[in-house]
Amino acid sequence: MREHTNDNSKEQTSKREGIRRGRRRPHWRFEDLEIWKKALDLAVKFHLIAERLDKRRFYRYAEQLRAAGLSISNNIAEGSGSAHKQEFIQFLNITRRSLFEDASMLLVIRKTRLARKYRSG
Repeated sequence: MREHTNDNSKEQTSKREGIRRGRRRPHWRFEDLEIWKKALDLAVKFHLIAERLDKRRFYRYAEQLRAAGLSISNNIAEGSGSAHKQEFIQFLNITRRSLFEDASMLLVIRKTRLARKYRSG
């Protein structure tokens, strides 16, 4: 029995060393949340739109869209680390407001026809 404990201890030490060397990364709780996965996909889409806006030198629009897009997934991630349910709900409320900010940005981009301009250009 002593040998088994010793082997197990060596295995755990090996796992810890592997993590330190970059072999494995930690798995975060938010990665299992469907809402975070969808927010991540949305942030990537906003980033792609922002890259196109950058090419047309609409830097302010691009940066604002990127920031608000990242805020959505980041607030879900940050809130998932909350110790209390009410605190997590507050982070989700902030997330919802960031989503409204993005929706407003996209409507402005659409109304000013920036979307049409960068699609054809």
